[in-house]
Amino acid sequence: MRINRTMSIVVAAGALALLTACGGNGDSMAGHEGMSSSAPAATTAGASPSASFNDADVMFAQMMIPHHEQAVEMADLAATRASDAEIKELATKIKAAQDPEIQTMKGWLTEWGKPAPEGGMGHDMPGVMSDEDMKKLEAAKGKEFDKLFAQQMIAHHDGAIEMAKTEQAGGSNAQAKELAKTIESTQQAEVEQLQKILDRL
Repeated sequence: MRINRTMSIVVAAGALALLTACGGNGDSMAGHEGMSSSAPAATTAGASPSASFNDADVMFAQMMIPHHEQAVEMADLAATRASDAEIKELATKIKAAQDPEIQTMKGWLTEWGKPAPEGGMGHDMPGVMSDEDMKKLEAAKGKEFDKLFAQQMIAHHDGAIEMAKTEQAGGSNAQAKELAKTIESTQQAEVEQLQKILDRL
C-alpha cells in the first residue's frame, strides 16, 4: 500500500507540473483530490501499482484527445471565416479550454504507460465530424460559416458530453472523472449558447 501511495503521489505531482507548465485553468483537477483518493482506488482498479486507473479511463483519454483536437481545429477556422462576434468569441473560449485539457490527458497516458492516439479519429466516435463535414466548414465564410459552425459544434459537443458521462459512470481515476464532469458541464452550457446563436442567425 505504501508503494501504491508513493507512486500515486508521483503521478499526481507529474500531472500538476504538466498543468502548471501549460498555464491551463484546470489546476483544480490535478491537485490534492487525486492524491487523497488515489491509493484506495488503486486497490480496486488492479490495473497497475503506479496509478489508479482502469480501461474506461484509458479509453476516455485516448478518444477525447482527438475529439478535442478536432474541436480546436474547428475553432481555429472561426478566426478568419466567422462574421458573428459571439461565434468568434466562443471559438476562442473553446480553444482556450480544450488545448490544456489535451495536454493533461496526454500526460495521463504517459504516466499510465498507455499509447497516445494516432491516425485521427474512429468513425464510431460520438459527434465526430467527417472529412466532408470539415471541408464544408473550411469552404464556408460569413453567415454561412456561422450557421454551419454552430450546427456542427453542437453535434460535436453532444458527442463529447456522451463520452464524458460514460467516463463518470465507468472510470476509476479521480482526476479523469473530474475532468469528465467539467467537460460535461462546460460543453452543455456551450451547446445552449450555440443553440441561441443559431436561433438568431
